[in-house]
Amino acid sequence: MISYLAEICAMVLSESNMLPHVNAGTLSEADIRLLKPHSVSMGMMLENVSRRLIAKGGAHYACPDKVPVQRIRTLDRAGRLGVPFTTGILIGIGETWAERVDSLLTINNLHREHGHIQEVIVQNFRAKPGTAMANHPEPSLDDMVRTLVLARLLLEPSISLQAPPNLEARFASYIAAGINDWGGVSPLTIDHINPERAWPQIEALRRATAECGYGLQERLAVYPSYLERPQHFFAGDIAPRLSAIARPDGLALQQCLS
Repeated sequence: MISYLAEICAMVLSESNMLPHVNAGTLSEADIRLLKPHSVSMGMMLENVSRRLIAKGGAHYACPDKVPVQRIRTLDRAGRLGVPFTTGILIGIGETWAERVDSLLTINNLHREHGHIQEVIVQNFRAKPGTAMANHPEPSLDDMVRTLVLARLLLEPSISLQAPPNLEARFASYIAAGINDWGGVSPLTIDHINPERAWPQIEALRRATAECGYGLQERLAVYPSYLERPQHFFAGDIAPRLSAIARPDGLALQQCLS
């Protein structure tokens, strides 16, 4: 499966001007080495480090790919192999506040060791009909805001903080709580995890951001600071491909914000 994914990423690179960001779940060292020359960055949500959640009745029961130690090992391997990485926590799945803190600190400690965590997502759980957690209560806006503030206080300043704007109508509240990134917002594709939640229009994001005193700018799938160490963080011809589409400040050369 990973070799197939690597081939598809290589095809994307050879036949388009797009640069792949890979999210393939838990990965071995060999998997990461295979994918690195064909992707600019990788990602995988940690979700939570609590082993309680993998017990019967927990949100991660019977999900071997979500055993915390397996996900932590993937994050560590990516760091040792110099892969810019996106991760995050999922709130409202039965975790305690202490477990949220432990999860954020685990991510932060890995970043302190390797310097590879480019962003942390705080994502609010949304119940889905027909699932085991269809009637599980969803976290409130206040819960999200408090968690974002906590994350911003615990995480290194070099780690960007992100929250999905399509999962909360009052998403502008996230800015004051400490986020500095809206994540991948596409006018062309749906959110495949939450297809019932449409992405906000780019203009709505721009307006909400401006009302909070900030400007909306398009970035690449890798943050600007990683472009300063291309030999460590990129393999193959990824670095020159990035240089061709990046401004001197590392953001996207072509700002497609309409």
